[in-house]
Amino acid sequence: QVQLVESGGGLVQAGGSLRLSCAASGGTFSLNAMGWFRQAPGKERDFVAAINWSGTTAYADSVDGQFTISRDHAKNTVYLQMISLKPEDTAVYYCAASRRTLVPRGASAYDYWGQGTQVTVSS
Repeated sequence: QVQLVESGGGLVQAGGSLRLSCAASGGTFSLNAMGWFRQAPGKERDFVAAINWSGTTAYADSVDGQFTISRDHAKNTVYLQMISLKPEDTAVYYCAASRRTLVPRGASAYDYWGQGTQVTVSS
């Protein structure tokens, strides 16, 4: 069974940066696309970014140019580098993994989910 564990969240001032990590274990050979989603209080879970095995990436319009997704195959880890953070980036950030080969944006395309890590950006 695949397990995803996020880390790197925390409290940061507006304009600051954070790097989130998501380590995958158990059955990782079946994984292809990895993604990040976020959910702010009272809102739906939204797509943030995704990357497939070959390195093709996709970003939500709201974070394009601000966030960068990457992955280290040797470590079975995906990263989300976030810069110029704004209060509206405050949310719980979830890592997700899919067996699909594309870079899906819909949550339903992902087979496994982490528990989430809180990111809070103060003004």
